[in-house]
Amino acid sequence: MSKIVVFPGSFDPFTKGHEEIVNRGLEIFDKVIIAIGENSQKNYLFSRESRINHIESIFDGQDNIEIKPFTGLTVDFVKKEKANLILRGLRNSSDFNFERTIAQMNHAIQDIESIFLMTTPELSAINSSVIRDIKKNGGDISQFVTNDHLLAYNE
Repeated sequence: MSKIVVFPGSFDPFTKGHEEIVNRGLEIFDKVIIAIGENSQKNYLFSRESRINHIESIFDGQDNIEIKPFTGLTVDFVKKEKANLILRGLRNSSDFNFERTIAQMNHAIQDIESIFLMTTPELSAINSSVIRDIKKNGGDISQFVTNDHLLAYNE
């Protein structure tokens, strides 16, 4: 039986920090499903299609990675994919406190476990919100995002 983990997020945009967590996840798991969630409360800078295309370009040809959009509860998506683990990256103690609460709720709702990997120090400052702000203001985000030229703004 293969070990499948789901790496959920909005990935607006998918950063080099996210990429690192996926690659390190592959050292532990047979398959990583990158689950692109949709939050109706969020105002996305990049379209869902653009985010999917961007992530596909990074992991092109890797059969042990799937990129799938989803709506609804993450735990329901995890069960639908016949997985029982969620992968999350942590940059700092604030991330841990936030993610711990979500992990405990996910466990209570569907008996889903969460696995946390610490981001390497050189990538720990990368934050999607800050990258969006840099991009909105005409800055260069190429040092934080692989294949940044493939990211298209929402219309």
